[in-house]
Amino acid sequence: MQRLILLRHGKAEPDSASGEDFDRRLAPRGVLESAAVGASLADMGFRPDVALVSSAARTQETWAQAAAAFPNAETRVVGELYHADAGQVRQAAEEAGRDAGTVIVVGHNPGLQELAVQLLIEGSAPRELIHQAQRKFPPGAAAVFLIDANGRPSFDGLFYPDRP
Repeated sequence: MQRLILLRHGKAEPDSASGEDFDRRLAPRGVLESAAVGASLADMGFRPDVALVSSAARTQETWAQAAAAFPNAETRVVGELYHADAGQVRQAAEEAGRDAGTVIVVGHNPGLQELAVQLLIEGSAPRELIHQAQRKFPPGAAAVFLIDANGRPSFDGLFYPDRP
């Protein structure tokens, strides 16, 4: 893996028809955010080869919106990404990255945010940037890292959705 993109699902509705968190869908704002972040990432040249997507409704919808910008990405639904901690997210990405240059993980907090902070620390990012990621990784946010041949990360971008 040469690049890792961590994408938190877009803004979700507060409740689902079933009452289950797993079934929560994107709010209208989340639909727009998800399409916009996909287009922005693609415009900057970030094009995933593989997308690892949590099986929850809101992550599936997030990827459906973002994927329009990445027509050649292979999609893999990974049930274990729902409620995954940072270590589980990283392990899934590293496994997928054995056969892919760029991996995007579409998932949930706190696991994605914790992994983003860990990678920033490992990559010796500026303290201000680490604190920013610790304080804020909202729905629709994306963190991008370059991964060197030894598996060491370096910061390549932190993106927050535009808010109305």
